[in-house]
Amino acid sequence: METAQSRQKNYADKWRTLLEFQVEDTIFLKIAPIKGVMWFEKRGKLSPRYIGLFKILEHIGKLAYKLALPPELASVHNVFHVSMLKKYISDSSHVLKHELVEVHEDLTYEEKQVNIFAHEEKNLRSTTIPLVKVLSPNYKIEEATWE
Repeated sequence: METAQSRQKNYADKWRTLLEFQVEDTIFLKIAPIKGVMWFEKRGKLSPRYIGLFKILEHIGKLAYKLALPPELASVHNVFHVSMLKKYISDSSHVLKHELVEVHEDLTYEEKQVNIFAHEEKNLRSTTIPLVKVLSPNYKIEEATWE
């Protein structure tokens, strides 16, 4: 019986990793899926698996951490098991660069097209619709749209 247990333990330990975080680390928090409950205006497959970024305030016991949660999550207890946490690895590509946009009083803004890549005509029964592929100034080539 002991050899079977040790073999099973060795197999399980191959895939198990010891998760450990430091105070002030930035992490994501896993959301437990509950059938029929809507999280963050999305239901089912499209609902987020992790939310965050949160800072770790304190290490409690061997496997629990206390997080700094925002006021929107005040009703949630702020101590979580290590299995509910995922470390955030900072990446400079995650930082978004923005440019100032002039917004009108009716909360609209004007987008100027820069380049026309392609021209096409779409035939619908008795009408023909001309389409052009346009690149706007703040977008990449992959994000060009048909208009």
